[in-house]
Amino acid sequence: MRSKFSFHRGTGVGVVALLVFIFLPFVGLHVAWILPGTVDVVNSTGTLEVLALCFMFAGVALGYDLMFGFTGLLSLGPVLYFAAGAYVFDIALTKWNWPLAPALALTVVFTLVVATVLGAIALRVDGIAFAMVTLAFAQAFYYLIENNPHNLTGGDTGLSLSDARLPALFSGAVSNTRNLYWIALVFLVLTYAVVWMVTKSVTGHVLVAIRENERRLDVLGIRSFRYKLIAFVLSSLIASAGGVVYVLVIGTAVPSAVASTSITISVLIMVVLGGAGTRWGAVVGAIVYVYLQQLLVKVSAEPSFTNLPAVLRVPLSQPQFLLGAVFVLFVLFVPGGLAGLAGRRRATREMTVSARTLPEMLSESLK
Repeated sequence: MRSKFSFHRGTGVGVVALLVFIFLPFVGLHVAWILPGTVDVVNSTGTLEVLALCFMFAGVALGYDLMFGFTGLLSLGPVLYFAAGAYVFDIALTKWNWPLAPALALTVVFTLVVATVLGAIALRVDGIAFAMVTLAFAQAFYYLIENNPHNLTGGDTGLSLSDARLPALFSGAVSNTRNLYWIALVFLVLTYAVVWMVTKSVTGHVLVAIRENERRLDVLGIRSFRYKLIAFVLSSLIASAGGVVYVLVIGTAVPSAVASTSITISVLIMVVLGGAGTRWGAVVGAIVYVYLQQLLVKVSAEPSFTNLPAVLRVPLSQPQFLLGAVFVLFVLFVPGGLAGLAGRRRATREMTVSARTLPEMLSESLK
């Protein structure tokens, strides 16, 4: 009964949060300090763009959680597919002048083929070896796009997105920031729906069984390789879709921004921060991480902090240091992430209720 109540309560919170995010672009409320944009207004261009990035990375983290949290595969290469989505889509539109639909189709086919081939190779090994192989593939792709093959990627300077063949809805103009915000939100909702359906299916149960004890599945005659490849490819497709959304929101693809290994590390931190293998934990962890990252950059530029003592001024001027400190504190004191914290609080409440009702149960049994 409690699990049903918990499920309905969680669904209710998710629906309310979704409705709030849908109507947020219509809210012109002025809020000081807690908004990451340059203007402290909820529906300002800067705030909506940061929130769009939050939703985009939340979807990517959710896809990574399918592979890492549910299947137990520590990959260091999802940035390859994130960058592939960004660059293939950008090249098709900007260099080849393709319409939107063929550009999206090419991005999907390219990612599907590359993820299937590289996944089939990388999954021949396990553990740290698997992580190193995926990292090697990601690094190779980084140097490939940095070398600007056939003048397609723009090298270090990147490739700006041309919106000449894009519908007005997808245009990167400042006036369309609200539309891009909703596109990122739709990406997150669709990703959550896909991951929810997969993890609730028979395939999802097999993925969890692989994480817990892969040898037992081999004894039962279940080929775990096939299921691991499914998780790998699906996670890669979600990362690639995230790369497309990133280019639409930001308007350019630069190797250091979309293909750096730091992207993979950031996504891994998002999942661990929220709670691996929980779905909503990855979403919340990503939103908190990206929001804090952008907010701390704004805080570090606050002119009034220049008058503070060095012991406070120096840390506040280093946003990445502060973000790293927050993550270290979470790892030390909240090892299960935000989802684990919520689970422990719920368990504590249930134990408290049980302790209160125990005397009543005993008295009833003695009557």
